[in-house]
Amino acid sequence: MLPSEGGRQPFRPKAAPPPPSGPPAWDGPPPIAPRPVAEHLLARLRRVTGRMSIRVRLTLTYGALFFAAGALLLFVIYSFVGKAIWDSWPAFPFDLENVRPDYAAILQDKWANFRADTITAARHQLLIRSLLALGGVGILALLFGYFVADRALRPIQKMTATARRLSETSLAHERIDLQGPNDEIKELADTFDAMLTRLNRAFDAQRRFVDNASHELRTPLAINRTVLEVALGDSRASEDLKVLGRTLLGTNARNEHLIEGLLLLARSERELATRKPVDLRDVGQTVVEQHASFAGETQVSVHADLRPAPTMGDPVLLERLVANLVENAIKHNIGESGEVWLRTGMVDGTPVVQVANTGPHVPAYEVDDLFEPFRRLHSDRVESARGAGLGLSIVRAVVRAHQGTVKAIPREGGGLVMTVRLPAG
Repeated sequence: MLPSEGGRQPFRPKAAPPPPSGPPAWDGPPPIAPRPVAEHLLARLRRVTGRMSIRVRLTLTYGALFFAAGALLLFVIYSFVGKAIWDSWPAFPFDLENVRPDYAAILQDKWANFRADTITAARHQLLIRSLLALGGVGILALLFGYFVADRALRPIQKMTATARRLSETSLAHERIDLQGPNDEIKELADTFDAMLTRLNRAFDAQRRFVDNASHELRTPLAINRTVLEVALGDSRASEDLKVLGRTLLGTNARNEHLIEGLLLLARSERELATRKPVDLRDVGQTVVEQHASFAGETQVSVHADLRPAPTMGDPVLLERLVANLVENAIKHNIGESGEVWLRTGMVDGTPVVQVANTGPHVPAYEVDDLFEPFRRLHSDRVESARGAGLGLSIVRAVVRAHQGTVKAIPREGGGLVMTVRLPAG
């Protein structure tokens, strides 16, 4: 029965059900695995041909077409030889008018059988020798087909090599510039050159925008810092005003740090204008000395194992690279009793910088995202004291500008291991 108007209870939403606990249970029996379906011969052939390179497929295509044309020609010659022998076979060479009719018929039959045997023997010999010749010439056709395919694919190989080289350097100067007739391959190369030109213009416009915007923002931030410092130095300012000024001054300093990071990122993504011999051991020693006070404030121990590692590059950018790695390792640490390891040296003839640290656990699937601009672990954008999220982005940009590689892996027990490989000097 419904309650009366006076005794109606107020509506109360049902409480959320408790979270599930205990081991997971299947909703019914597990599904039956489907039986494997036998693969057709055509599907097997497609799978095999899908693993072949285009050069091998073109070679096999040329060979198959040659063998098909040779087999057709052999069949035509096989038929024509029999017809030609049959039509040119002479009549019985002797006069049979004075011979008994039964003997004449026997001689005519033997002569016809001799013609048929001759045609069969000629066709047999022609078939055997033609098949041998077809096999030998077919092997030569495969070899010539391979060289023809290689020559036909040479412009594409040039395009691939140029694209790979451009992906490692700058897009500003080099193009494919394929010479030859105006065919489909040249049209593809010209289209690729036009795309590279548009990409280069877009990248330059983006870098100029970041550079100009960063420069334009530095001036008002510098004015703000000066005004705040003057206000804080005024003895007549109240304590509340001083607290607000210090807060704004910290915010302004963080914004200046962000702008400097954007400027450095824009600069490091350009083609290197300076290339000098640099020893990463000296760079590592300088960075350790610069960050000694910062490590002491955070009570993090820095261990350096510095060995000669000569390379070629921009000394300022390389110092910024190592400094960002060490600074990032100190910031994202466990605080007291935290440790950072910096090593430089040669590994397999390649100069290597490696920075490892203790710290929070980093899932392997989030490591690559840390190199993106403004990206932090667990998408943290609140802890502004830990930086603007540009440190590892600058590291990656500097490494790419020097045609090197950078790799980060989670360290067992927490933290990261950053390894940078650069070209030998």
